[in-house]
Amino acid sequence: MLSALNAKINPFTIPMTMNKETLNNETKIKARVLDRLLDHLDNNKDVQNIDLMILAKFCRNCLSKWMVAEAEELNVQLSLDEAKKTIYKMDFKEWKDKYQKEATQEQLDAFNGLKK
Repeated sequence: MLSALNAKINPFTIPMTMNKETLNNETKIKARVLDRLLDHLDNNKDVQNIDLMILAKFCRNCLSKWMVAEAEELNVQLSLDEAKKTIYKMDFKEWKDKYQKEATQEQLDAFNGLKK
């Protein structure tokens, strides 16, 4: 996953001051930020995916799908279930059974309002 960031960088658009070490550090920083985001989401399981979708227009499932898409770009085999296990830090079904709540009508209305 880390090399995905480097693979998408066009060398002709890199400022002359950007060297391999700078790119490597940037990649490491971005990976650490993602790890912190996943830890934050894991520590706040009460934040429901529908709430994330309403507020940020992405959720844990989106992150999983983005992982799969980036893996495909790199010709790396990664199933959606494997990606979800990385994002949720457990089997998705287990997370859903333990932490996912039924969406309220207010949440559904807000979510459906995004589609208009």
